[in-house]
Amino acid sequence: MVKQTGHSIFAHSRPDKVGTPRLLPLYLSYILSDYRQKKPLKCYFLSCLFLLVTCHLSLVTSVYADEPPKRIVSLAPNMTEILFAMGLGDRVVGVTNFCDYPEDAKKKPKVGGMFNPSLEAVVSLRPDIVIMTTDGNLKEFEDRLRSLGIKTYVFKARRLSELPQGIRDMGSALEVKEKAEALAKEIDISFDRFKDKNQKSNPILSSYNPPIPPLEKGCKGGFEKERGEIKKKKVLFIIWPEPLIVAGPGTAVNDAITLLGCENIASKTNTSYPAYSVEEIIHQAPDVIFVGKGHANMKDASRGLLERLSSIPAVKNGEIYYIGDSIYRLGPRIVKGIDEMARCLK
Repeated sequence: MVKQTGHSIFAHSRPDKVGTPRLLPLYLSYILSDYRQKKPLKCYFLSCLFLLVTCHLSLVTSVYADEPPKRIVSLAPNMTEILFAMGLGDRVVGVTNFCDYPEDAKKKPKVGGMFNPSLEAVVSLRPDIVIMTTDGNLKEFEDRLRSLGIKTYVFKARRLSELPQGIRDMGSALEVKEKAEALAKEIDISFDRFKDKNQKSNPILSSYNPPIPPLEKGCKGGFEKERGEIKKKKVLFIIWPEPLIVAGPGTAVNDAITLLGCENIASKTNTSYPAYSVEEIIHQAPDVIFVGKGHANMKDASRGLLERLSSIPAVKNGEIYYIGDSIYRLGPRIVKGIDEMARCLK
């Protein structure tokens, strides 16, 4: 591979998807000047030769610069899962401490957490590109990587409806368009199948068209009939019990609750993961409570909170469910996570 150096006369020819040197107009002006000044033919010939060589080297550099990345570092678990699902697992050379799926991801070198990865560890892996996400990675870390000349790609999808296109865009950036399209289409089909089934069984959703995953066979969704009318179940999804953090608007979890035909009691808050109070939960009286998988025994961690909520319908009726981490990961496995929630709403 042709390497660029800060002092090379061809340093300017390193393009960003441009195959022509930025100084090409300057070279042309030199040749035109030689011609107008009627310099010896030899000088004119040498100038033209220099221009041709420079253009050739620029184009060669462009070809190498556009090579698919062979060494990828992933800074988020869902990014790692998408990379493996697109068949790029063998190119992944580093992941975070929380990238535990698929099984092969556990064997990859670790670079730290999502919020605080080690810059030294990432650089030591000599990545061609670092894959990041707006929902978990800090912009400051991306800036530090770019200042060192390390290429980054930021996955911008945050909602269920944005996931398929996000996968397509990422596949284009990594030059695996066909595999990305196949994966995105598979998710699209799952979403459409669920949407069709849910709309047929619940006419109230007939005018609501976002993509949603399939329910397991036998699931009824989050609707109850009361006095001849359809009533939505009120749901709370607990991210962490002490201090109490719940899933609010603008999250994939909130989308899943809505798309399963339920009402997220925290959907009207001002932040994606708001701090919530016991008093507000008692006032809202949710019918169902989901507790997401954390990095501790969530049954033990939530015991004290649930004792204080003993008067609400969800606790009195035993509608407390502990959910795996698939629902947290905006990637191929989120369909599994929504299925898991759907089974609880039978």
